[in-house]
Amino acid sequence: MITDPIAVVLVLASVVAVAVSLEMHNKYFRALGSALVGILLGMVLSNTGVIPGTSPAYEFLGGPAVSAGIILILLTVDVRSVIQAGPTMLAAFGLAVLGSALGATISAVLLADAIGPEAWKLAGQYTATYTGGGVNFAAVGAALDTSGELLAAGIAADVMMTAIWMATCLLVPVLFAKKGTATPQALTMQGSPAETPGGAGADSSPSLYRMLYSSVGAISLQDLTLMSVMVLGTLWISDWLGTALAPIPSVLFLTTISLLLAQLPRVQALNGTGVVGNYLVLLFLAGNGAMSVIANIVIIGPPIVYFAFITVAVHGLVIFGIGPLVGLDLKTLAVASQAAVGGPASAMALATARGYTDRLLPGVAAGLLGYAAGNYLGLAVAAAVRVMLGA
Repeated sequence: MITDPIAVVLVLASVVAVAVSLEMHNKYFRALGSALVGILLGMVLSNTGVIPGTSPAYEFLGGPAVSAGIILILLTVDVRSVIQAGPTMLAAFGLAVLGSALGATISAVLLADAIGPEAWKLAGQYTATYTGGGVNFAAVGAALDTSGELLAAGIAADVMMTAIWMATCLLVPVLFAKKGTATPQALTMQGSPAETPGGAGADSSPSLYRMLYSSVGAISLQDLTLMSVMVLGTLWISDWLGTALAPIPSVLFLTTISLLLAQLPRVQALNGTGVVGNYLVLLFLAGNGAMSVIANIVIIGPPIVYFAFITVAVHGLVIFGIGPLVGLDLKTLAVASQAAVGGPASAMALATARGYTDRLLPGVAAGLLGYAAGNYLGLAVAAAVRVMLGA
């Protein structure tokens, strides 16, 4: 097994290279998209023992690396897109939160005997984590004084399900797209938007999507130096502000600073910001897939995995079952689902990977709302389930 972090990153870089190549040269893989292919390849490599399920490499890719990618992508975003997509995203996010709370409640009722007397605590924690991301899982666990063993097992199951659900959300809009609708990737391959009437990117700034795959002009050394300064500066300042002004999350400052920079003419003239940012996001997604090791089910304990699975399954049935019935499109629903299950970073990663560029900022807003509301909702659900179970 390859365990050296640098070698692990090398393997993931190779995975991304293969995924992008397949996407560009094969129509079937183009429909799936390089992000989903990268996740699946990462899962295969970790589950066959080529690379580990846990590594410092994944921590780096899921931290500074993906944050840097998000900053670079935000430098290309038109803030006017928020006004159009914002209300719809919030409606979709409301469905996502409802699905998470309902799923966690059903899980607790069905698995109460298998989990034990702390099943109601797990209901609160999974409601919280699938409303605003993994940070909320630990916060609610601490508030409820969940046992260390249950907390660790729950986190492990959460990591697995989050990776699997990311792959699912990447696939759903493709599987259930209306006949004759082009995938976002097809816009990149076919040229101008006029050549793909009604394509998936027709309502999501296709020219901006192309910036994630190819640079308008040659990337100069000066472009790279300015990108580096802005990325490192934004990471440092947002982390500092997040610490100094807690509990406001640093991702809010990261987003704000990036968008302010994006309005500067010199920043708009940079070449390659979207391409480099997209590459970092693809690396993060491949690493996300690698963290999903099926063999861990035995170690964690099947009931905990079942708890996470049922919660996410009900979440999915609610958002993708009810959403279209009330007029919400699958792309918005997928980003909203990721904002709830994985937080703002996951929402932006999915929006970037699929080319839903007008949903980037609304996805961030929904994820931040989840950060703020997740703990309160988790504690409320825990209290309600405790009464239901008589614990």
